[in-house]
Amino acid sequence: MAPSGQLTSPALEALLQDGKLAGSWTLDTARSEVQLKTRHTWGLAPLKGVFSQVTGSGTVSAAGDVTGIVTVAAGSIDTKNKKRDQHLRSGDFFDAASHPDFTFAVDGVRPANGSVRVTGRLTIRDRTRPVSFDAKVSSADGAVRLDAEVPVNRADFGMTWNWMGIAPMNNTIIVHAVFNRQ
Repeated sequence: MAPSGQLTSPALEALLQDGKLAGSWTLDTARSEVQLKTRHTWGLAPLKGVFSQVTGSGTVSAAGDVTGIVTVAAGSIDTKNKKRDQHLRSGDFFDAASHPDFTFAVDGVRPANGSVRVTGRLTIRDRTRPVSFDAKVSSADGAVRLDAEVPVNRADFGMTWNWMGIAPMNNTIIVHAVFNRQ
């Protein structure tokens, strides 16, 4: 194991293959966080929002195959600006009234380059796209933590509002997910 609890690719591969991680896992909502990070006002000002309602679960098979789902309540965005939050929840962006949740269905997790490669399908506003990203994995106190930054082009999910080019299409979803064995 690497310092600070971070698992190296070989250590994670060994845990997956020997079945030590096999079983059902639940997202620890109190210790997990999903954020939206972007730059607005023509890229001049940073913007960060936190989604306060995130749930999830996963399964690791005896053979080391990983599946699961993480669900984010679209309406739970908080950027510390009520008017902006209402706009993000509107039909111009998340359309939270018609599409209350974003989901990421995990199809697989494989060790790669000192981290893991997570593959799956992201669904926002009833549009599903394949997404793959690298995540750092660490383990302590029986929990498994994944930390990742996931680039997302919002136009891929039908969110094309952009008055005078003020809002960028490319955004980053920052994930800190802590899973506990059930």
